[in-house]
Amino acid sequence: MHPVGGGGTETQAKDVCLRLLTDRARTRAELAACLIRKGFSVDVTERVLDRLTDVGLVNDADFALQWVHSRHTHSGKGKRALAMELRRKGIGEEDATVALAQIDVDDERQRASELVAKKLRTMSVDDRDRAVRRLVSMLARRGFSQGLSFEVVKEQLDRIGAGIDELAEADNMFDEM
Repeated sequence: MHPVGGGGTETQAKDVCLRLLTDRARTRAELAACLIRKGFSVDVTERVLDRLTDVGLVNDADFALQWVHSRHTHSGKGKRALAMELRRKGIGEEDATVALAQIDVDDERQRASELVAKKLRTMSVDDRDRAVRRLVSMLARRGFSQGLSFEVVKEQLDRIGAGIDELAEADNMFDEM
């Protein structure tokens, strides 16, 4: 149902929004952009979005909370990357701040450690400097701060280095027997 020349009815606009919302939750800004792109007037768009907000189908604060939790937990995104994603989706500063507050420093450190540990299982660490650069870059692309990234990478490399040293010591003990 494309509106013809310069508009469409509120019912048509509501139907477009409901179809979009069956895929996944969306922000008010995302829905507004879609309706405007489809040729609905600003007045119709605002009235429909106000109504959907009133009945709870559009809620930017809830969207932000769910988005941050999901993207941090399942996609391994850091706070900086999540803040940019929320901004691109049209989430206001206040809602974004509340949503990002659910990730504390310990959560972010743990998630970064998990990502580095996972990556280390599949990469060579023959050249420690190269490994540090690759791992820190991986975390930076996911939105983790540079300081945290270096700390976590160093800890993980030291941990596997200690494991290698322990194996070497055990191997030496068997050689001496």
